[in-house]
Amino acid sequence: MIGINSKAPDFELKGSDGKTHKLSEFKGGYLVLYFYPKDDTPGCTTEACGFRDMISDIRKAGAEVVGISSDNVDSHGKFRDKYKLNFLLLSDPESKVIKAFDSYGDRGIFGMGTLRKTFVIDGKGVIVKIFEKVKPEHHNEEVLAFLKSAKAG
Repeated sequence: MIGINSKAPDFELKGSDGKTHKLSEFKGGYLVLYFYPKDDTPGCTTEACGFRDMISDIRKAGAEVVGISSDNVDSHGKFRDKYKLNFLLLSDPESKVIKAFDSYGDRGIFGMGTLRKTFVIDGKGVIVKIFEKVKPEHHNEEVLAFLKSAKAG
């Protein structure tokens, strides 16, 4: 079971930039790794645009943002371009990483799929915060508030 103070599962996934990325690339600062159900849907767009609009503050707090869904790289590229997203989206079509992060489950009327969850991982690859059952509106603000408190602490 994944939890606070546990090592984040490693991954190797293709990104919206056409390259393959691993967790180890993000060592050093904080990584805000957020899981979301589907590109270009209302809640997922709200959440992504929230991170886009606060990316400079999030980076000032020493973090990078990466989104993961089961959508393919082509879908991610279209989503990124349409909303001018300024951070990386990773494709997990088999939901292996999504499941490793315990972010796959029953979504009620939408059936089984990716749950909206966010993990903050420190520079050593340890999970320091988990946001469960994320509400897309203002999620960027709660993530930034956590990063500022973690940096201050």
